[in-house]
Amino acid sequence: MTDQELVELAFTMLERSYVPYSHFPVGAALECADGTIFTGCNVENSAYGSTICAERTALVKAVSEGHRDDLTRIAVVGNSTEPCWPCGACRQMLYEFAPDLTVLVAQKDHSFVKLSLKELLPHGFGPKSMD
Repeated sequence: MTDQELVELAFTMLERSYVPYSHFPVGAALECADGTIFTGCNVENSAYGSTICAERTALVKAVSEGHRDDLTRIAVVGNSTEPCWPCGACRQMLYEFAPDLTVLVAQKDHSFVKLSLKELLPHGFGPKSMD
């Protein structure tokens, strides 16, 4: 799957977002080394702290299906005129399982920026930090 195809798959998740408060849908598509892809969307809650982002939705789905150390790329998309950057909590959760992850961050015109998670979260704290 090309980078653009992964981005397009993430865009299909926008319609599944539950965003009655922010009205800001976000979609994600997370790829594993074997080609398995887990998608996610943001799901808001009236108790705002209980909201979960699209990236973490896809990550939790992957981990719950046994994919912990083979995550390779994630596409994160939104309907914004600027790239839809992952929040700090998402960066930290992704770093836990895939510090070398490639991140594709798109905006509503489907153009995207490609960078590493380490560029988004320099000096990240992960399992190796506990040694």
